[in-house]
Amino acid sequence: MYEDFATGLNNSQNRKPGSTEIANLIRKEIISGKLSYPQRLPSERFLAEKYLVARGTIRQGLMLLERDNLITIKAGSGAYISKINNSSQNQIINNARPLELIDTRFALEPHICRLAILHATQNNLDAADELLNRMDYSTNSIEEFSMYDSSFHNLLAESTNNPLLISMFNQVNSVRNQEKWSLMRKLTLNEKSIRLYNSQHRLILNAIKLRDPEKASFLMKEHLESARLSLTRAASA
Repeated sequence: MYEDFATGLNNSQNRKPGSTEIANLIRKEIISGKLSYPQRLPSERFLAEKYLVARGTIRQGLMLLERDNLITIKAGSGAYISKINNSSQNQIINNARPLELIDTRFALEPHICRLAILHATQNNLDAADELLNRMDYSTNSIEEFSMYDSSFHNLLAESTNNPLLISMFNQVNSVRNQEKWSLMRKLTLNEKSIRLYNSQHRLILNAIKLRDPEKASFLMKEHLESARLSLTRAASA
């Protein structure tokens, strides 16, 4: 069972995932139902050996999931999938349309950029740079680009150091794991659009590094507008 689980999470063999990426990968498995309550996750040692990363990286990824109430970490026992309540909120997430996701991101991400300027650490900025470098090498892989893209936007949210906002963004971003979004990615993403998004990501990060909140916010809006336009064209095709 653990071998199947780890294989399903496997990343490019030449690139080591960071804690945010590991959290995103496991989050996707939980949301899709491939991992469910009360299943026990593989050990930190097993996952660290599988991904060739430090156990501390795995531990940080698991802590992100525990903070979002997706897993429960029991000292001396391991990490277990939490029981997810099928509330009306979860139903909204499950039924959300891609354009609804973009509109909601418009409400959150420009201000996330402003807060990132205030609170991002050098480690946050270095990790964002690494994700952008990986995206530059993912122009021919929709799935790989999508994973790094999601990790980049999650990292910006993480760098706000605002637990409530981070939790809200993670709930919104989980829509990207739904089947409708996967289908839309195939219709909208290609080498040209990926290169455009990569250049926009780089401009956003540079504005954050320069501590320019207005520019960072504007560039994020411009980026999301590009995504909205692509989705609108695909929906009307």
